Amino acid sequence: MNSDHKALEQEALESLDSMSAVPKLKGPIGRVIGWVDNCFLTLAVVALVSIAATVLLQICSRLFLPFSIAWTEELSRYLFIYMVALSVGVVLRQNRNISVELFHHRLSPRMKAAFQVLISLMIGLFALLVLPYAWQYAQNGTWQTSPTLHVPMLYIFFSTVVTFALLLVYSLLGCLEGIIAMCRSSAYLQES
Repeated sequence: MNSDHKALEQEALESLDSMSAVPKLKGPIGRVIGWVDNCFLTLAVVALVSIAATVLLQICSRLFLPFSIAWTEELSRYLFIYMVALSVGVVLRQNRNISVELFHHRLSPRMKAAFQVLISLMIGLFALLVLPYAWQYAQNGTWQTSPTLHVPMLYIFFSTVVTFALLLVYSLLGCLEGIIAMCRSSAYLQES
């Protein structure tokens, strides 16, 4: 029953996103990557739930208290930034980022893998070029603090480093998976 459910889920995903046909790494390395993905997704979900709680606190303070809590808006903004930063790599790996799919469904499995390598290389090169500048930007926050929370802005600006570092790592992973898929037989690509 569980394998049937997984097969139906995979078929549904492929119908929605033709690029999900490129198989992911399996074995011990695949399990470690899956565990890391789950950690990042859990942190992103915690940030999302925290945003909801913060906004709810802000609404309740405006409605039921004689004063408004000032730091809630700032905290929700910072949580949103880190939610995006922590989930960007997993979103890239699962092909859930925004893309225009005009011709993907017409590609053979091997060409889908080659296309994934090309896109991953472009994203990885961009992240590699931007990463040093993101670090410089983060260092600008060493002498600043946030207006209401009084948190060093280094921690907030560091989200750019996290974003581009995760994009770089996950784009390298996407390249590796695409190259492996291109080298495998067509039968392997069809069954995965």
